[in-house]
Amino acid sequence: MLPAFSFARPLLPIAGSNDGFPVRRIFCVGRNYAEHAREMGASGREPPFFFCKPADAVVPVPAGTVGQMDYPPRTADLQHEVELVIALGRGGRDIAVAAAASHVFGQAIGFDMTRRDLQKAAKEKGQPWEIGKAFDQSAPVGPIHRIEQIPLLTRGEIGLDVNGEARQRGDVADMIWPVAEIIAELSGLFELAAGDLIFTGTPAGVGPVRRGDHMSGRVAGLGELDVVIV
Repeated sequence: MLPAFSFARPLLPIAGSNDGFPVRRIFCVGRNYAEHAREMGASGREPPFFFCKPADAVVPVPAGTVGQMDYPPRTADLQHEVELVIALGRGGRDIAVAAAASHVFGQAIGFDMTRRDLQKAAKEKGQPWEIGKAFDQSAPVGPIHRIEQIPLLTRGEIGLDVNGEARQRGDVADMIWPVAEIIAELSGLFELAAGDLIFTGTPAGVGPVRRGDHMSGRVAGLGELDVVIV
């Protein structure tokens, strides 16, 4: 007898709605803020590069609640990265930069949680990053705000506090590769589709968190994302 399989997609809350946004894939952009690129050892406007997380890495955090994520195994250096997340309402191949915004369903705040020690060890050996980036619960995401309600962000504060202490501060305008260019570039590599999420990069100030820490992230116009490590 075959085992029972469940193919239900993870659902993210949609602001002002009882509906959920079914997540298909998660793409992440690396080193997309200049200061963060420098703190990671890079410099300049390098071509964008991408990595993925599995859809079930998502931790949905409804508005007005505090989410929880488990401290993952095999790491002594779990780090936070706050990001603007783009949710696609339709996809395609070779999408033009000028048309990219029309593919966006909405925007949200997300945390690209990273086992930094495992990521660093993989980099040093020339190995893939999955164990550092694609682990369980590595992608907490708040409610998606429809693009009709909040136009595609090109500027505005992005930041993260831990236990009330400021850690990350930046501006969406500081992205090396803006959202439209990210979508266009990704669509030349993959056929994008409705349900895809794009984590667009993090500003400088990434750092470690431990069990019991309360992370509070914000992006201008999108409210806050609160998550506790347990």
